[in-house]
Amino acid sequence: MTQITSVSMHSPTDQAPLATAPTGALPHDENWRRSIPAQVFLNHFFAMDYHIQHQNDLLDVAKFPVFQQFYGRHTDDTRRALEKLLLNSWSAEYALRITPVVNDEQYLQSSLHWTFPQAYYSALFSARAFLAVQGVNVSNEEIIRKRIGNMVVRGYYPASIGYYALGPINSYRIQRLPMAKRFAVPGRSELLLPSRAGSAQAELAQFLKTTRDQRVRALRNAIQNNPKTALRSPKTGEILQKFSVEQYKQLAKQIGYTTYFDMLSRLRISSTNREIERFVDSEIDVKLFHQSLVNIVSHVNSVHEAYIAKSLGMMAYRQLVAKLPSYLQESFVRERMNTIIAPMLEQPQQDDEPAYRMAA
Repeated sequence: MTQITSVSMHSPTDQAPLATAPTGALPHDENWRRSIPAQVFLNHFFAMDYHIQHQNDLLDVAKFPVFQQFYGRHTDDTRRALEKLLLNSWSAEYALRITPVVNDEQYLQSSLHWTFPQAYYSALFSARAFLAVQGVNVSNEEIIRKRIGNMVVRGYYPASIGYYALGPINSYRIQRLPMAKRFAVPGRSELLLPSRAGSAQAELAQFLKTTRDQRVRALRNAIQNNPKTALRSPKTGEILQKFSVEQYKQLAKQIGYTTYFDMLSRLRISSTNREIERFVDSEIDVKLFHQSLVNIVSHVNSVHEAYIAKSLGMMAYRQLVAKLPSYLQESFVRERMNTIIAPMLEQPQQDDEPAYRMAA
């Protein structure tokens, strides 16, 4: 199995070196076959992390016109909500970070039951804080998902997490992953980690597709399983078993865009989402999976924190961090504030700098 260095709690970049993808096919035995779904899931998130590190574009956010014009709304209620949401986000990220340093493969395997939701909920509360500083204090995850999706499309995020999918099933359009089509390998049998920028983008495009497939099917089932909302045949009055192209187009409009946020929501564990079960007895590099999740969450949260700090002002943001419990205040939160957030806000803006790196 591929090995990587354990994550540092005080790394300025929060990113360990990328692991090298295996060079040969995995052994085709029963354990391998049982591990295929888990390996595919790992490949998806490894590709997400790989793309983030390859783009290396976090500091570009400071050059976005939308960032420079971002001011938010400040009231006492907004600040109180913001502090609570950030505390929840950072607490979940802290819990996620301390798990990979345990050098016990069996413990790491079982810990996926809580590290998966920790990664998702850290990003969720971070997104809620990002919205709250704009005066939008919502807790409904579907509303949050759609608002974040719209902000991805409008260019609030760097290219590293600014891709998305839209359109009806079987006719999806993948945006801002320009190399995805060229490097896609239909029906590939070797479940190898992506090792180049193009293969990582192809993996992300596939991740967007399967995630959107899930959304479409879930919405269709929710509509058709309810006699009050189910679409029926105009001739017989029976509940439709198949949707037309136009009906799928209507579903696509209701869903909105599929983005990084939808992909992270695949980590959510609920009565209807049991993807964690595919990892039981699977033979994958669990430590690599943990590391990828830490890197992804750190990147997403850094983007949101930069906007929040821009809105509050650096002095007020430092005061907010100073109120945190010591275990957070002296950890990655302060490190990220000093090495990433503060430098982004203090960057000189020059007229001759190139436009921000957001793919068309």
